[in-house]
Amino acid sequence: MSSGTLLAVCRVHQLLPTTDSTGVTAIDKRPVDGPVKVHALGLNGDVQASRKHHGGESKAVYAYSQEDADYWAAELESGIPPGLFGENLRIAGLPVSEAVIGERWQIGEKTVLEVTCPRTPCRNFAARMHQPRWVIRFTEAGRTGTYLRVLRNGTVSAGDSVSVIYRPGHGVTSGDVFRGLSPDQTHLLTAAEAAGEISLSPEIQKVLRTLKAREPAAGS
Repeated sequence: MSSGTLLAVCRVHQLLPTTDSTGVTAIDKRPVDGPVKVHALGLNGDVQASRKHHGGESKAVYAYSQEDADYWAAELESGIPPGLFGENLRIAGLPVSEAVIGERWQIGEKTVLEVTCPRTPCRNFAARMHQPRWVIRFTEAGRTGTYLRVLRNGTVSAGDSVSVIYRPGHGVTSGDVFRGLSPDQTHLLTAAEAAGEISLSPEIQKVLRTLKAREPAAGS
């Protein structure tokens, strides 16, 4: 199995005002020193302003790769420091945006996280970036990072190893979900859950229900 390195652990620095119904966003995340405890709803001391779109057990932690950040640094001709995209974990050496749904990572000695679903860019993200057509550009690039659920509590620190300790055989990635699942990929995910290989997040289950509803009726 592959492995990478945790470059930075980020949590909310301050809540920023927004024009949406929530009124604030917790996207302003910045690196912190020392070990940070991780529990079922994310990092100790972190917060999500809107649990409808962020947070909860299936979106407890958001990870982004240094390799994807380097891509954007070149595109924007500007540095992309850890936390700028609202991520909790900045990781080098793993294809975070193409992690397999249900893949499990061990960080440090104890913490275990599981890949659940891709990040969907929103207007608060666009406002933070001050870039024209940002949501469209981010979507077209497909470098979304991924959300994770916490399977085993622990602590994480910059410099920890990030080891893939389980990768299900269906092969469907977080990036595949973001780009849109094919019928074959839909079947692979459904079969993997039925076999007990993975436990699909509510977000992925919603995607599958939507795709199922679009299927033509039998005999039509």
